[in-house]
Amino acid sequence: MRGDASILVPVVLYLALMYGLALWTNRRLSRADNFLEEYFIGGRTMGGLVLAMTLVATYTSASSFIGGPGVAYTMGLGWVLLAMIQLPTAWLTLGVLGKRFAIIGRRIGAVNVNDFLWARYRSRAVVFCGSLSLVLFFVAAMVAQFIGGARLFESLTGLDYRLGLALFALSVVLYTTVGGFRAVALTDTVQGFVMIVGTVAILWGTIRAGGGLTPIMETLRQTDPALLTPFGPKDFISRPFILSFWVLVCFAVIGLPHTAVRCMGYRDSRSMHRAILIGTFVMGFLMLGMHLCGVFGRAVLPGLPSGDSIMPEITLRVLPPLWAGLFLAGPLAAIMSTVDSQLLLASATLVKDLFVRYGAPGEPRSIPAEKTLRRAGFATTALLGLIVFGAALRPPSLIVWINLFAFGGLEAAFLWPLVLGLYWRRANGAGALASMITGVATFFLLSIYVKRFLGMNVIVPTLAIALVVFVAVSLATRAPDEATLAPFWED
Repeated sequence: MRGDASILVPVVLYLALMYGLALWTNRRLSRADNFLEEYFIGGRTMGGLVLAMTLVATYTSASSFIGGPGVAYTMGLGWVLLAMIQLPTAWLTLGVLGKRFAIIGRRIGAVNVNDFLWARYRSRAVVFCGSLSLVLFFVAAMVAQFIGGARLFESLTGLDYRLGLALFALSVVLYTTVGGFRAVALTDTVQGFVMIVGTVAILWGTIRAGGGLTPIMETLRQTDPALLTPFGPKDFISRPFILSFWVLVCFAVIGLPHTAVRCMGYRDSRSMHRAILIGTFVMGFLMLGMHLCGVFGRAVLPGLPSGDSIMPEITLRVLPPLWAGLFLAGPLAAIMSTVDSQLLLASATLVKDLFVRYGAPGEPRSIPAEKTLRRAGFATTALLGLIVFGAALRPPSLIVWINLFAFGGLEAAFLWPLVLGLYWRRANGAGALASMITGVATFFLLSIYVKRFLGMNVIVPTLAIALVVFVAVSLATRAPDEATLAPFWED
């Protein structure tokens, strides 16, 4: 029952634990020799389990635990099939970027993606476009997370949406600002386990409330036989749409800055290999379990006005209040673990651009004092949180589409500059800049005026055009000099 204090007890304890971890890691920040490396990349000390959990927790979000199951509630099993395309994301990200990104990151002292872009392309324009794109699309992505967190609080307690938004924003901004990357990584690990246990409990409770799998499937068939097909009602999930999702939420996630930066922070190769195995299993389990909850919830709670409400509603329906509060911390954990990573990376981008600017090409300006950097890092993280809070005050109906839009924009800007910068010696600043501008502009225009291209998500033609432009401009302009390439290709 909403308003039952026993629902709030485990959630409050959970948030207190997150803040306690942040305070503990803040003690290490106060003793760190290099504040930027400790605050924004955790000293590059993550082991395999922590790396896997922070990668999965960062990728899964309000879209995975609220928006995705909400669409599955409407579209049926076809959306579950579509969601499972995300299974190899940990393997792809660590396999393509992992070892080279970690080695090069140490060589050049990189703590964020723009550090890599500067070292590889030596172009202020590329760094500026990267910063602008990252902050712009991260704000959109974080708005989706704040909305999901606020709706969870609203469903839990019956509080007004705005009050729930304020509680969520205060919690996540506070522990991210205080603890930095190490707090984010540790809380992501805790949140990963909470998500796993929560998924098991909610899925079991939903199947039990529906009388078992056979009655649930029969109810869905009677409601709409299309719910049991791969294409959903009105063939919404077409074959070209499925194909484009292999690009949007599978291959192209290599270009997401908040997951890519994890590849700079692990301890050694053994940690990376272990993280690939653990991350792939956990990702598949969470995607399958939560999206099945959305579909099965259609049989247990038909007629909800918004699919986004299915996860909190079904949890409150199938579990006792105390357990409901405990396991609603699972979706809350997914949301918090994504927004804290995005918030921290956006802060890192602004702090590095504002306080550690590059002077003459190839030479950094003198780095401000540690005390100044600390104040800038804390203040920027808090300010970004306030901006996102303001933008989330008027929420749309389905947050999954905001998240997918933000994904597409980040991939359009960063995929080719990261991948080709790592693996193609001929890639240069002119090509990277042309690709970023063309990719983001194309994605915006196609998203507004075309919506779908030959039945596919517009990310497919966007990335194809950006790749062609990158290669053509790089070949038509001067190759990078050997001094720039040396840190990237020395043995």
